[in-house]
Amino acid sequence: MSLSRRAWIVAASVGAVEALKDQVGLCRWNYPLKSLAQHTKNNMRSYSQAKKLSSSIIVKNEKAEQSEESLRKVMYLSCWGPN
Repeated sequence: MSLSRRAWIVAASVGAVEALKDQVGLCRWNYPLKSLAQHTKNNMRSYSQAKKLSSSIIVKNEKAEQSEESLRKVMYLSCWGPN
C-alpha cells in the first residue's frame, strides 16, 4: 500500500472518529489518533525530503555524465582531430 494511500486512510479515520466522538464517547481515542496522525505527518515529510534528495542526486549524476562525455570528446579530438 502506498504511503499517500495510508495517509488518506489515517486522515479519513481521524475525521470519522472526530465526527463520532461526541455521539459515542470516543474521547479516550483522541490522544492515540492524534499521535498516529502526527507520526504519519512526520513520515510524509521524511518521504518528501528523501524524494527531493534522490532527485537532486539524479541531476548531479546526469551532470557528471555530461562532463565525462565532454571530456571524452576533447580527448578524442586532441588525439585524432586535425593537426
